[in-house]
Amino acid sequence: MSNEADPEFATVAERIHANVGRQGFMNLVGAELAELSRGTCTIAVERRPELLQQHGFFHGGVTAFLVDNATTIAAATSRGQAALTAEYKLNLLSPAVGDRLICRARVIKPGRQVSVVAADVFCVSDGVEKHTATALASIAMLSEDVSAKTKSPAA
Repeated sequence: MSNEADPEFATVAERIHANVGRQGFMNLVGAELAELSRGTCTIAVERRPELLQQHGFFHGGVTAFLVDNATTIAAATSRGQAALTAEYKLNLLSPAVGDRLICRARVIKPGRQVSVVAADVFCVSDGVEKHTATALASIAMLSEDVSAKTKSPAA
């Protein structure tokens, strides 16, 4: 579904962008919310020495962070409901060596209380993507009363 065919999504996207902008860790890592639509989210980060482990690969913690954030944000887009990670299973497929790390998350099953979201992480070298990780997450969907207490309407 295109965002033009879903006029209510603009409000949801605005709130998510605002909330992501307030995430200190997102800013610390230097990650950007690259794409956002109903049920999907893409987050990317450029290679920097601070994000690498001793062999020059992106640190697994950076991959895990991207999965954690992208899956939660993707779940939040489904209903405009605040969300928190309940758990995820991350499989690191190959070393993440390259210029950029990209995580694409998509909702598999939206739910009122728990949504299931899948994510794939790719490392980009010379414009070529290499699949470096895959994950499946259970995302807890927060009720409106919990969201109001935290003042975080989505993501």
